[in-house]
Amino acid sequence: MKIAVLYSRARVEEKILFETLDARGIDYDRIDDRDIAFDLENPAPWRQYDVVLERCINHSRALYALRILNDWGIPTVNTAHVADVCGNKLVTSSALIRAGVPSPTVKVAFTPESALKTIEEMGYPVILKPAIGSWGRLLSKINDRDAAEAILEHKEILGSYHHSIFYIQEYIRKPKRDIRAFVVGNETIAAIYRASEHWITNTARGGEATNCPVTPELNEICVAASNAVGGGITGVDVLEDPERGFLINEVNYTIEFRNSIATTGVDIPNKIIDYVLAVGRREINPLATAPLPDAAALAFAQ
Repeated sequence: MKIAVLYSRARVEEKILFETLDARGIDYDRIDDRDIAFDLENPAPWRQYDVVLERCINHSRALYALRILNDWGIPTVNTAHVADVCGNKLVTSSALIRAGVPSPTVKVAFTPESALKTIEEMGYPVILKPAIGSWGRLLSKINDRDAAEAILEHKEILGSYHHSIFYIQEYIRKPKRDIRAFVVGNETIAAIYRASEHWITNTARGGEATNCPVTPELNEICVAASNAVGGGITGVDVLEDPERGFLINEVNYTIEFRNSIATTGVDIPNKIIDYVLAVGRREINPLATAPLPDAAALAFAQ
């Protein structure tokens, strides 16, 4: 068994995974995505690996690397399909709705005029998000028409292709916290509350992490959400609606867990490695049911 870990730089999570692999005596190579160049007609250098664990920071690098590896039939955690779906909030929402997983109402508009009309129809406040982004960046809570007009104008002037697609989500009056759940295969192995006085509760933005018990209800909805995007190892963000209960906000395909090991008491890195080894031994075949993204989807991710 030999593993490749494809990464951008050794953050805390990658260092923990390297230490876990070393401690278990597993044969692996560290591959920095800044140093590689794929020859699309020559998969031979990658054939030595039973499975590739993807830990890239850059979404486009992760998506294209996984696409190439999966085209060669090389198992990866996660797959190109999962990266494609999770890397785009619009595609994630569509997948969740298609699978019948409860989630906030989302509407999509293509012009500032139609976006403003949609926002007014939904009622204030609403959340405006870029379709592609992470760590709670570039989110806007729009409380009134003046704010809506200003933010929509800013997005139009920015000129980026991504800012020309208006992803509008209903505002959920959560109890000053949300839940990040960690799903490995068909099990929610751990979860944390992320609490903050600010409406953005990401730990990357200062949210305080505490343990969240994994109830059967939470496990069921999180596993359903993970399977809706293609399965594997995912971080599922859950909102608590006072009336509707759990709603899936987003699903992440390269999880950060540094603040969650001690908080939950769960050995998350060893759980990850166990799953990766199972994929490498072909006990799990994530490519069997995971379609690859088409050319249009790949172009959108750039």
